[in-house]
Amino acid sequence: MIACTLSNLELRGIIESAFLPLRCNCTVMEDVMTMEVIDPATERVELVASNIALDTLDNSHALCVLIRELQAELEKTRH
Repeated sequence: MIACTLSNLELRGIIESAFLPLRCNCTVMEDVMTMEVIDPATERVELVASNIALDTLDNSHALCVLIRELQAELEKTRH
């Protein structure tokens, strides 16, 4: 669970919706998350990020920073 107030399910929902219309799958095992972003039209995996420590996501700013970094990385790989 995120150190602040979000459950793993809520955290996954926020991150997964940040990558729409692409499909994003987040998997949480213990205190680490892995995510992959998939183009639904081609089923191609566009981005994989693993070993994301949930204890680093201790506030909304940290969550926003993570999402922006992953979105920027996705942009670089798609162009």
